[in-house]
Amino acid sequence: MKLVSYEHVQNGLTISAQGASEWRLGWLDREWIVDVAFAQEWATLSKGIPLTKLHPATMNEWLEADSKLKEQVIHIAKVIQEEDLSALKVEGEPVALPLEAVKLLPPVPSPPTFRDFYAFEQHVKTARSRRGLGMIPEWYEIPVFYFSNPHTMLGADAEVSRPQNCRALDFELEIACVIGQQGRNFTPQEAMEAIAGFSILNDWSARDIQMKEMKVGLGPAKGKDFATSMGPWLVTLDELEHRRDGEHWNLSMTASVNGRELSKGNANSLTFSFAQMIARASEDCTLYPGDVIGSGTVGTGCILELGPDVHRWLEPGDVVELSIEGLGVLRNSIVE
Repeated sequence: MKLVSYEHVQNGLTISAQGASEWRLGWLDREWIVDVAFAQEWATLSKGIPLTKLHPATMNEWLEADSKLKEQVIHIAKVIQEEDLSALKVEGEPVALPLEAVKLLPPVPSPPTFRDFYAFEQHVKTARSRRGLGMIPEWYEIPVFYFSNPHTMLGADAEVSRPQNCRALDFELEIACVIGQQGRNFTPQEAMEAIAGFSILNDWSARDIQMKEMKVGLGPAKGKDFATSMGPWLVTLDELEHRRDGEHWNLSMTASVNGRELSKGNANSLTFSFAQMIARASEDCTLYPGDVIGSGTVGTGCILELGPDVHRWLEPGDVVELSIEGLGVLRNSIVE
C-alpha cells in the first residue's frame, strides 16, 4: 500500500469531517486518496464487513495497530478497487478524494524522533575530498547518525523557506524508513521486521551555516533543523518485494532542479543496510512506532558533492524534485 497523511483542502482552507482529526490517514488508489476510517465504515454498511472497535484515523494509530486490523484494511482496499470511488460516501462524507483536493503531509507529520545516518560511501568520500579531507577509518566500523528536528517535517509540494542567514542552500537525496514496532537492542533480523515502509527524504541543508558550526565539533545544528521534506507517501514493503536483494532494495534515485537532472544513484549502494542502521539506533535505546530513519545522501545526491561547476546553490523560485523508483516523486519549491 501507499499510505498517506493528508488534509482535505477546499479553496485554500482545510476541511475537517465532523469529529475527525485534520490529519487524516489514507491510501493511494489510482489518482484518489481513500480515507482509511471512512472506507472501513463504508465496507461495514455496504459490504457487511465487520468494523473493528478501533480503526486507525491517523498514521500514528496505523503504526501502533495490530496485524489483524491492518489485514482488515488491506482486504477493504482490495474490495474497494472494484468501486467507482467518486460515488462512495458515508453519512454525506466522501470516502475518497481526488489527489488535487488534498494536501499531502509528511507520512508521519510529527515523528517521535528523526535520526539521519551517513551510510553511502560515495557521498562521504566525495564530499570530504572536495574539502581537502581524507576518508575516516572509523566510518567503516559503525553506521553513524545525528538527531535532527522531528517538528519541521514538510510534505510533497510544500514550500521551503530559505533560512534568513543562508546563501548556500542545498538539497539532499535520501531514502528513509519508518519504524513500525517498539523495541530496543534489535538484531538485524528484528530490525528488518520493524520497518513499516519507505519514503523519499530531502534533508535540506544550509551549507554556509553548517560549515561554520561544525568547526566546533558537535555536528550539524542550525544548518539542518529548519526543514526536512518527506513523502509523498509511505510505501509498505510488500510493494517493493520484487526489488529486494537481501537486506537492500534495488531502487534508482534521481534529483532534478528546475527540470534539469543533477543526481543519479541507487538505494542498493548503501554501505550499511537499514537493518544495520536500525540495530545500531536501538542499542541501549528504545525505538518507537513512527520514528524516522534517514539513509544519508546517496552518491551525487547534493550540490555540495557535485560542486559549483555543476550547479549553483538553491535560490528562491527553484523547484527541486527527488524521485525514487517505486516511491514516487517528492517536489518542493524554495521561497525567501
